Amino acid sequence: MHGRFERTIRRPVEVRGVGFLTGRDVTLRFHPAEAGHGIAFQRSDLAGSAPIPARLEFTAPRERRTAIERNGVAIEMIEHVMAALAGLQIDNCRVELDAPEPPGMDGSSQDFTEALLSAGSAVQAARKRLFVSGPASLVTGRGRDRCEISYRPVARPTLAITYHLDYGPRSPIPPQELTVEITPESFQSELAFSRTFVLEREAHELRAAGYGARTSPRELLVIGPNGPIDNALRSPDEFARHKILDCLGDFALLGCDIQGHFSAYRSGHHLNREIIRQLLAQAAYEGSTGLRAAA
Repeated sequence: MHGRFERTIRRPVEVRGVGFLTGRDVTLRFHPAEAGHGIAFQRSDLAGSAPIPARLEFTAPRERRTAIERNGVAIEMIEHVMAALAGLQIDNCRVELDAPEPPGMDGSSQDFTEALLSAGSAVQAARKRLFVSGPASLVTGRGRDRCEISYRPVARPTLAITYHLDYGPRSPIPPQELTVEITPESFQSELAFSRTFVLEREAHELRAAGYGARTSPRELLVIGPNGPIDNALRSPDEFARHKILDCLGDFALLGCDIQGHFSAYRSGHHLNREIIRQLLAQAAYEGSTGLRAAA
C-alpha cells in the first residue's frame, strides 16, 4: 500500500534572479498550502490574476519549455521549479512570482531546492494519491529524428526514469544513458544540480529572437564544438541528468505520485506531457482514474 502523507513547507521562502526568456528581475516566493491544494502558480505583478494550477489541463503549447495558462495569463518555464517540488515531495504549495517566468538561476533546480529545504517541511493529514496504469509508449520522427518515451508499471510504489541521449556522431554532446529512482535523497544528490543546455548555434538563434538578453554561457551550459563555453560540466553525464530532471518536472503535472518506470529516448517537454496525457486517457478508457488510494 502507498502510505505517504502529503507535505507542504513550514514557512514562506523566496528566490531572486533573472528570467531567461524576458531578462526581467524576478522574485519567486514559495508559500505553504493546505492539504489537497496541489501546486499552483500566481502572478503578483498582474492584479487580480487567479492562481494557475500546475496540472496538465492548464498547459499551453510551447517549444523547448513547459508553460501553464489560465484566462489569458501565462507562466513560462515552470519545469525546474516543478522538478524541485516533486523531487522533494512537496505536494501543496502556492508559488508566487512577479514576472511571466521563474528566475532562471543557473539553469538547474538547485537554488529552488535549497530554498525549499531551508523552509522545512510539514506532514499533512491527507494521503498522497498514487497513479498506476498499464504500459504505454509514444514515438515521433524517424531515423536520427526519432524520439520515444514509454511507461511500464512496476510492483512497488516507486518512480524510476531512464533517459537515453544520443544526438548522433557529429554532436559535441556525447551519447549517455542514466536511470534514477526518484526519492528526495536521490533528487538532491543526482539531479538538482544538473543544468539546462543549448548548442552554440541554438543560443545565437534564441538571442536573435529576443530571448536570453541577460544570460551568458556562465549562467547555463552553452555547448560549442569542443564542449561547454566559459563553463564546465558538474558531472560527465550532466546532460542526461538534466533531461531526467525535466521529465520529473513535466510528469508532476499529473498532480499525484506515479508508480512505474519511464524510459525516454531523446524525449523533450512535448513528448513528456503527451505520455502523461496518454496514460490519463488510457485509464479513463479502462473505466478507472488510474489512482490507488493509500491505506
